[in-house]
Amino acid sequence: MAMDAATLIFFTLASLLVVASLLVVLLRNVVHCAMALVAALLIISIFFVTLQAPMVGVLQVLVYAGAIMVLFLFVIMFLNPAPQQQSGAWLGFSGLLALLLGGVLAAMLTKMETAADPVASTVLFGSPEMLAKSLFGEFVLPFEIASILLLVAIVGAVVLAKRERRS
Repeated sequence: MAMDAATLIFFTLASLLVVASLLVVLLRNVVHCAMALVAALLIISIFFVTLQAPMVGVLQVLVYAGAIMVLFLFVIMFLNPAPQQQSGAWLGFSGLLALLLGGVLAAMLTKMETAADPVASTVLFGSPEMLAKSLFGEFVLPFEIASILLLVAIVGAVVLAKRERRS
C-alpha cells in the first residue's frame, strides 16, 4: 500500500505529538515537562494549519504556547517544587489507561465515516471572520466570564506576591 506525502507527514507529526505528550507526563523535571508541553502545542498548531485553519494555528501558538506557558513557567519558578519520586504502580496504571484510551480511539476511528468532501466542510473553519462571529456572537458570555476570571487570578497573584515580600 503506497502512502502519499500528506499521509506520511500526518503520521510523522502524530507520532511526534504522542511522544511529546508522553514526555509531559513521564519527565521528572517540571521545567522539562513544560518544554515538552510547548512542543506538543506547537505540533497541534501545525495540525490546524494543515486543516486550512491558519488563524486557529496562529492563535494556538500565541495564546497557548506563548502566553499560557509563560504563566506556567512563572508559577513553576515561583513555587520551586522539589523533585518527587514516582510510584511504579501509578506508572503502570497510567500505561494501562493509555492503552485503553488508545483502543477506544482506534475503534472510533475505524467506525468513523469520511465526509464526501472534507475540504468543503472546513473552508471557513479557521477563518478570522468565523472565529469572530462565534466568539463575539454565540460565545460572548463565556468569553467575558473567562476574561473576568483571568483578571481576578492576576490580581490575586499580585496580592499574594506582595504579601510574601512584606513578611
